[in-house]
Amino acid sequence: MKQGLLIDMDGVIYSGEDLIYGADRFIKHLIDKDIPFAFMTNNSQRTSLEVVRKLKRLGIIVETRHVYTSAMATGKFLGDQSPKGTTAYVLGEGGLLSSLHENGITLVDSDPEFVVLGEGRNFTLEMVQRAVDMILSGAKFITTNRDPSPKKPGWNNLGIAATTAMIEEATGRKAFVTGKPSPVMMRSARKFLGLETAETTVIGDTMETDIQGGIQMGYKTILVLSGISDKDKLGHYAFKPDMIVGSVDKIEFPLKWW
Repeated sequence: MKQGLLIDMDGVIYSGEDLIYGADRFIKHLIDKDIPFAFMTNNSQRTSLEVVRKLKRLGIIVETRHVYTSAMATGKFLGDQSPKGTTAYVLGEGGLLSSLHENGITLVDSDPEFVVLGEGRNFTLEMVQRAVDMILSGAKFITTNRDPSPKKPGWNNLGIAATTAMIEEATGRKAFVTGKPSPVMMRSARKFLGLETAETTVIGDTMETDIQGGIQMGYKTILVLSGISDKDKLGHYAFKPDMIVGSVDKIEFPLKWW
């Protein structure tokens, strides 16, 4: 049976702009052994090509077929929901705009069927207010993910969870989330790799997104402790990963369920 991996990036492959020790060797092993994998990221700003270029700077050589983003999941979702095309007002940047366009979504500045929110630093409070008015007038509200701000001094990008909450409070409408741990992204990422449920393993550093999303979909899960998860706090969760390792460099193949 074919087996493959959906791999989170920040906290698993790199931390900020620094490669996590051994991550380059881990990815090279997957390529050498022809193990299907995709980097599965909630960041909707970057296109898959921009992700590939960032990884190259860190010494990891992959192709765009190895990248699946929440922007791609959002575009596919809207394309599937409206196969004849629809309209969207977008608060977001390159990766999200490109994906929506590729899936036949027309970007508009008035009377959209959907308001779509992604990460970004270039939209203004005036644009947010316009989005609020559109939702109050009947537009459906989608957000690419609910990732929180890291709450660190000097962080230059407001977490999308904060922006989502602001629009939700102003409209009284809850956003439909397409990114991890939503089944929308977890399922479409698996299909992107051409895998079945029993063939899929998720690797991540976050219990609330990667691990929870994988467990809810029936995938095997591996938690790495090179990111934000604290091993001493894992007992607080009502679910647990199939495996816990310090970093991807400690994962041994074949996995015990392969």
